Amino acid sequence: MARATATATIDVLPEADRLEGTPHPRETVTLFGHAEPERNLAEALFSGRMHHSWLLTGPEGIGKATLAYRFARAALAQPEERDAKSISLDVGADTNASRQVRVLSHPNLLVIRRPFDSKTKRFTTTIPIDEVRRLRMFLGHRTAGESWRIVIVDQADELNVNAANALLKSLEEPPPRTVFLLISSAPGRLLATIRSRCRMLPMQPLSDPDLRKAVEQALAATGQQGPGSEDWPVLWRLADGSVRRLLSLWAGGGLDLYKRIAGVVSGLPQLDWRQVHALADELQPSAAQQQFELFFDLLLDQLARLIRAQAAGEGTPDEQALSARVIGEERLASFAGLWERVARQKAVAMALNLDRKTLILETAGALATAAQNRKSA
Repeated sequence: MARATATATIDVLPEADRLEGTPHPRETVTLFGHAEPERNLAEALFSGRMHHSWLLTGPEGIGKATLAYRFARAALAQPEERDAKSISLDVGADTNASRQVRVLSHPNLLVIRRPFDSKTKRFTTTIPIDEVRRLRMFLGHRTAGESWRIVIVDQADELNVNAANALLKSLEEPPPRTVFLLISSAPGRLLATIRSRCRMLPMQPLSDPDLRKAVEQALAATGQQGPGSEDWPVLWRLADGSVRRLLSLWAGGGLDLYKRIAGVVSGLPQLDWRQVHALADELQPSAAQQQFELFFDLLLDQLARLIRAQAAGEGTPDEQALSARVIGEERLASFAGLWERVARQKAVAMALNLDRKTLILETAGALATAAQNRKSA
């Protein structure tokens, strides 16, 4: 009797730069709202006056990585497959370059990012030097003819010190026809020597119309229903021009999370501890990492809005009224310090894999104490 053929199972590892349930930036077809940065890259590519390293900057989730992968497809495509007018980076989805970039199989493309540790089932908190060391082999192989080599670092501000220094060596002596695209939401964290070797390409948050188009494109690609007309105003306000943030709010259940956070904050100095414990239990599992991060992003954003409302009179009438009740002028500095402390504690908890539920409960307690001090002041 013939033995059954063994079937190999290939594990697809998670990606630190992929938002669960939505297309990855390299799978995104159309880039909205960044015509000028794209035109700058296209002109450099098609004119032959290509700088060897570019630093794409701007808030998280606005399309920096999407632009980087669009450039990679255009640079790696055949000349006849590119935009005939040489003003955009459009390349057909059915070209070899597009297909290979989509699955990260093109031999002339290297992506450096935080790796996934299969043993701990977690992403590393920084980009380690071993990731950058892959450059040595990548840059060592010869390319055919006038082919380009593309290196995408996403995000460059996540490089640890050793990795940053190793990358700097390649930026100082780049091989011919090699382009580095460094993506950064916090360029001030990068080594000054890295920034000095890059051509800056700043990108701005999307306008509300472009943001809606980008989100609807992402949701349609995965067969998900988009927000209703009544949901867009609050989503635009909370997203601050970020596609990733709005998708997290909508597809990741963030809109409901925001409403629950708003309920906790509006009840200060009193707390519904049953509600807080239930929320902490939901965000405790490792599978809820994206929701945990979104919880603190939304909470910090809510606090920042209330602080600005008290300090500068900004925000909606409801925000100004809540700020006057919860914070007041005499507690403004204390709440500003609380915002910084919560942001720092969240970062430490993520880096050291500390207990998430404890952090959420302690944060809620700190908010209640600060608001109670305001009331009795």
